[in-house]
Amino acid sequence: MPRRYQTVDVFHDTRFSGNPLAVVFDADDLTTEEMQRITRWLNLSETTFLLPPSTPDADYRVRIFTIDREMPFAGHPTLGTCHAWLSAGGRPKRDGLVVQECAAGLIDIRHQPGQPLAFAAPPLIRSGPLDGETMSEIAHVLQIASETIVEAEWADNGPGWILVRLADASAVKALQPLRSTPGRLDLGVVGLYPAGGPLAYEVRAFFTAEAGALREDPVTGSLNAAVAQALIAKGVVKAPYVAAQGERLGRTGRIFIDQDAAGRIWVGGRTETLVLGTMPDARSV
Repeated sequence: MPRRYQTVDVFHDTRFSGNPLAVVFDADDLTTEEMQRITRWLNLSETTFLLPPSTPDADYRVRIFTIDREMPFAGHPTLGTCHAWLSAGGRPKRDGLVVQECAAGLIDIRHQPGQPLAFAAPPLIRSGPLDGETMSEIAHVLQIASETIVEAEWADNGPGWILVRLADASAVKALQPLRSTPGRLDLGVVGLYPAGGPLAYEVRAFFTAEAGALREDPVTGSLNAAVAQALIAKGVVKAPYVAAQGERLGRTGRIFIDQDAAGRIWVGGRTETLVLGTMPDARSV
C-alpha cells in the first residue's frame, strides 16, 4: 500500500535554499532496517519516520536517520517533522506548543501563528574542554594552524558535536577541510560577523559519514542549539539574533535564536513543504 511522505525545506531564507528533510508517515509497520534502507536511497542528510506516541505527554513520536545511523535527536528533522505533521492535519494537545517524542526524550516545539517553528534547545550531554590530542586532530582535519583556533570544546546534545570558534566569519567560510577522517568526528565551526549587522555569526558543520567521508551539512539545528547555549552563556552573543549557515554549499540557511524569560533557548527556522508524494511498501519487489 502506498505510503505518504513529504520533503520539507527547513531553515531556508528563500525557497529551495535550506536543508531538505524527507518525512515518512504511518511508519509503525517498518523495521529499523527498512527505515535505514529508505533513508540511504533518498540520500538526504536525514529522513524521519512518524509514529504514534508511546506517552500521553507527546503529540507524536519520530525516529531520525542519517545515511548510516539512527540519531537520538537532530534539529532540522525536529522542525521539519513538526511542520509535516501539522500540515497533514496534526492537532497539538496544547495551544501554541507541540511535544515531540524522540530517542532523546520529549522536545518542546513552539507553534505560534505567523511565526517560524522553534524547538527548545535540549541540555548538553557532554561539555567541557578537549584534550591536546583531539585539538591536534581537529586542526589537522580543518587544515589550519592550532593557534588560529580561538576556543574549542565539547557541545554535544546528541549527535556528538565539538564546537570550534575561529577569529571571524571569513575564516569559517575559507575553510577547506580534509575529505575523510580515520574515525568519527562531528565538528561545528563558528565565526562572528562584525557587530551591528543582520547576522551574528557564520556556522559550518562537518561530520563523518559512510566509509570515513567527511561531509558538510547545509543547515544544522542541533549544532546551532549547542552554539547558542555556549556563546550566550559566555556573553559572546546576546539573543535574539540570526545565524547563517550553508553559503559554501550554495544555501542561505537562516537560524533564529531567542531566549525566553526563564533562560530557555529556542532555535527557529522557516519550514515549507516542497514535495508531496507516496512511496511503495518497502517490502515490495
